[in-house]
Amino acid sequence: MEKWYVAAKRADFDKWAEEFHISPVLARILRNRDLTEDGEIRKFLYGTLEDCYSPWLLKDMEKAVEIIMEAVEQGEHIRVIGDYDVDGICSSYILTKGLQIYGARVDTAIPHRIHDGYGLNDSLIDEAKRDGVNLIITCDNGIAAAAQIETAASYGISVIVTDHHEVPFRMEQTEDGGEIRREILPPARAVIDPKQEQCGYPFPGICGGVVAYKVIGALAEKTGNPGLGKAMEELLQFAALATVCDVMELKDENRILVKEGLKRLKNTQNQGLRALMEVNQIEPARLNAYHLGFIIGPCLNATGRLDTAKRALELLQSFTKVDAMRAARELKDLNDSRKNLTLKGVELAEKYIAEHHMEQDKVMVIFLPEVHESLAGIIAGRIRERYNHPVFLLTRGEEGVKGSGRSVEGYHMYHAMTEVSRYFTKFGGHAMAAGLSMEEKNIEALRRELNERCTLQDEDFVAKVHIDVPLPLDYEGNGELADELELLEPFGVGNPKPLFAQKNLIFLSGCKVGVNKNSARFTVQTTQGERRQLVYFGDLVKFGAFLNGKYGPGSEEALYAGRARFAVSAVYQLGKNTYRGKTELQYIMQYYC
Repeated sequence: MEKWYVAAKRADFDKWAEEFHISPVLARILRNRDLTEDGEIRKFLYGTLEDCYSPWLLKDMEKAVEIIMEAVEQGEHIRVIGDYDVDGICSSYILTKGLQIYGARVDTAIPHRIHDGYGLNDSLIDEAKRDGVNLIITCDNGIAAAAQIETAASYGISVIVTDHHEVPFRMEQTEDGGEIRREILPPARAVIDPKQEQCGYPFPGICGGVVAYKVIGALAEKTGNPGLGKAMEELLQFAALATVCDVMELKDENRILVKEGLKRLKNTQNQGLRALMEVNQIEPARLNAYHLGFIIGPCLNATGRLDTAKRALELLQSFTKVDAMRAARELKDLNDSRKNLTLKGVELAEKYIAEHHMEQDKVMVIFLPEVHESLAGIIAGRIRERYNHPVFLLTRGEEGVKGSGRSVEGYHMYHAMTEVSRYFTKFGGHAMAAGLSMEEKNIEALRRELNERCTLQDEDFVAKVHIDVPLPLDYEGNGELADELELLEPFGVGNPKPLFAQKNLIFLSGCKVGVNKNSARFTVQTTQGERRQLVYFGDLVKFGAFLNGKYGPGSEEALYAGRARFAVSAVYQLGKNTYRGKTELQYIMQYYC
C-alpha cells in the first residue's frame, strides 16, 4: 500500500492568486512544483520561446559551429550518428535536416540495437572510414566513446560530440588521502553536453534532441541562413517529442519547448508525424504529451526494438502521404507485436523474482536469457513500478549479456554502476535509467555487490503519493478549476497532473465500463450529501479484494448491485471529458484506502 503525503509548502497564496490572476488552489499547486520566485511562476505560466536559454551558453558550441561551417564550405562528407530510441531518432532528424538546409553533404547512420549496440562503436568508425567521411557528429551518444573517437582521429576523421548523458568519471586519490572525481571526456574536437562540469548551461536537464536543436539554432544565428531560421519551427516539434519520450522533467525550458512544440505538432506538415496520428486515430487538435509519450513514441521505438530504427527515421523523412502511411502502419503493427512480447516478458520476470526469492533484494537483478534484449528497458520499468525497487533486467545478446536498468527516487543508477564498473564491458546512462553489457558469469556477483552497497532503507521502497491539496469533490461545481488546471499543461515527469484527496467518500454503486469491462464508474456521496461520478481505470480485482477485506465478503458484489454504503478515502485527479460532443467534469480515482 502506498504512503500518502499532503504537501505543506508555504507561500503567500492569496498574493500569488491576485498577482497572477489564478485561484489560491492553483497557487498551492505551483508551490508544490518547487516554484518560489515571481519570475519562476510567470515563466511557468506564461513563458515563451524567448525565455529559453541561448545555445551559446553550452560549452564548445562556438567551436562546433565553426567546425561545421568550415566542413560545409570545403564540401566535406559529414555523417550524423544517432541512437535507436526516440531521442536518438529525433536528434538525427534535427541535425540531418538542418545540415541539409545549410547545404552540407551529409548522411545519417543509426546503430542497430542487436548488431551494433548503443552509440559509437568500432564498426561504425571503420564504416565511416570506408565511406570517406571527414566529420562525424554524434547525437544522443558519444560522451562515453573515448576509444572510438580516438580511433576516428587516427583515421583523420574529426568528431563533434553532442550528447546529454552523464559524463564518465573515475575517483582519484588526493595527496591528503581524500578522493576527487575526475571526468573522462572523449578526445573530440568539440564536446557539447550540458552535464560537463565546465559547462555553465543554466538547465542541464535537456535531452539529446534539444541539444541537437540548440546546435542548429546556433548555426542559424551565426550564418543568418533564412532557410535554417524557418526550419526551426519544424525542428522544435522533434525536440518536444524527444523531450517527452526520453522522460525528461517538464520544468524550466523543457516545459516551454514541449508546450510550444505541441502547438506546432497539432498543425504539423511532416508527413510521417501526420501519418502516425492518423493510424493511431489521434485527433491532431487534441494532441497532448500523453499521446507523444505513450502512443507516437512507442511506435517509433518499436522499429529500434524489433527491427531497425532507420525505418522510423525514413518515416519522418517521407515526402509523400502514401509512403508515410505505409510506413506508419508497419510501425504500428510492430508496436502491437512489441506490446504482446512485453506482457510475456513481465510474466517471466515475476516468475523469476518468485523462484529466486528476490522480494527482499534492495536492487533486483533479473536474468531472462530468452527475452528479446530490446524489451529489457520496458520490462525493467514495469517491474520497477510494481515493486518500487531499482531493477536491472538482463538478457542474453549476441556477444554476452546485455541489459537495462530503471531506478527509483533516491538511487542514482549511473553512480551506483560506476562503483561496480569492473563487472561491465560497457555501460552508460543517468540517475533513473541505464544500459549495460557484461559477461554472464558475473551476474550473481553483480547482484550481490549492488545490494551490499545499496543504502536505501525499507521506507524508500514504499511508493509515495504526494497530494497537492485536500479538496472535497463539492469544491468543483462549475468547472472553473478544471479549466484553470489547463494552465499547468503539459503534464509529465517533474510536472505531474495535480492530485486532490477527500476522506470518507461513501461508495453507493458502481458499473464496469469499457470494451473489456476493466474500468469502472462509481456513484459516491460526499460529506455534504452531494452525489458525484468517480471513474477508475486501475486494477478492479485489487479494488474488489480491498472492499471484501475491509467490509467483509460480498462487499464487491454489493457495490456493483447498488446495495453499498462503504466509506473510502480517495486520491483523485480532476479534468474534463468530451464524448460525442458533450463535455463534462471528470473525477478520476488514482488511489484509495
